[in-house]
Amino acid sequence: ASFLQAFSKIGLVPDAGSTWFLPRYVGDVRARALALLADKISADDALRYGMVWKVFADAELMPEARKMAAHLSAMPTRAYAMIKQLLNDSGGRGLADQMEAEALAQVAAGKTEDFREGVTAFQEKRPPVFKGR
Repeated sequence: ASFLQAFSKIGLVPDAGSTWFLPRYVGDVRARALALLADKISADDALRYGMVWKVFADAELMPEARKMAAHLSAMPTRAYAMIKQLLNDSGGRGLADQMEAEALAQVAAGKTEDFREGVTAFQEKRPPVFKGR
């Protein structure tokens, strides 16, 4: 796999939020280089730059994707939704506001069936069975 911000090669600007995401993922200088120079980035460089989490060989990709999907679907999806919202909102908040949002989300997460199941499973030394409630 490779990544390319080719827009400048045809007189366009990056779209789909690239000018927002790239500086946050790879830093301002690297984002500017990617957008302006339109250099192709290898999967290994994308990993090193923080653009992707992991890189797999072609033959490993689908088995690893299925394994990840199975793992994610077995986890506490309500907590995942709260985590994603907190992370999405963090860029526009100061630390104190983010900590307040985390505290409110923690109270909400602590009222879920999945939290009770997680604690019970921990105490019983068994894997939890989350239901997304």
